[in-house]
Amino acid sequence: MYDVSTRKRALALVAQGRSLNSVSRETGISRAAMRSWHARLEPLPRMAVPPPGPPTDEVSYSYLLGLYLGDGCISAHPRGPGHYLRVACANSWPGLIDACEAAMRSVNPSGNAYRVQAQGYVSVVGYYPHWPHLFPQHGPGKKHERRIALAPWQQAIVDAHPWEFIRGLIHSDGCRITNWATRLVGGERKRYEYPRYFFTNLSGDIIRLFTTTLDHVGVDWRQANPRNISIARKASVALMDTHVGPKH
Repeated sequence: MYDVSTRKRALALVAQGRSLNSVSRETGISRAAMRSWHARLEPLPRMAVPPPGPPTDEVSYSYLLGLYLGDGCISAHPRGPGHYLRVACANSWPGLIDACEAAMRSVNPSGNAYRVQAQGYVSVVGYYPHWPHLFPQHGPGKKHERRIALAPWQQAIVDAHPWEFIRGLIHSDGCRITNWATRLVGGERKRYEYPRYFFTNLSGDIIRLFTTTLDHVGVDWRQANPRNISIARKASVALMDTHVGPKH
């Protein structure tokens, strides 16, 4: 788009009696453009693109929100107005990588998502101008060094689809492991194994979002320290296995 001063200079050359062809060759401006400037010199104002509303695929968004809070970040395009959403996924979990890419494609209105291989992990990346509107938790610095709270419309989605949110958080910063313990039975020490889920995050706000959602779905949990949540009761592990399951 040419600025007003450039337009005036081109039209001044035409006003001197020069042909549109010669002015076009000298300036690189098309004849059609110069003709249109006779009718309107000022450029038309750019139409502002309104920020998006809540995503239509709430199930995919709730899962992607959990992934973002754990291992995601948003960065501005270095040469344009858009943004990139990146979620880091370990190479060990190809199913998680597939699920992350599918969710990002579904949430991104352009359907854009691709993978960037790094050492030991894959970044699932999507370009979209309005990622910060869909993830208002974006901001400068590390997540655990700033306040993390859900917008009312995000909380409504999490309340409607809590298991997807929990699954996203577990897939990013959690795991399902097999613990073991020993006890004496009839004078003989026997080993017992049992599954349990762990979630680890440095942000107290994200920990609270996780545990509040666990309370919402009836999962018992224990906090061993400020950054670790354990789920070990048999009924709660069974619930988690039904709706979350181990990473794959």
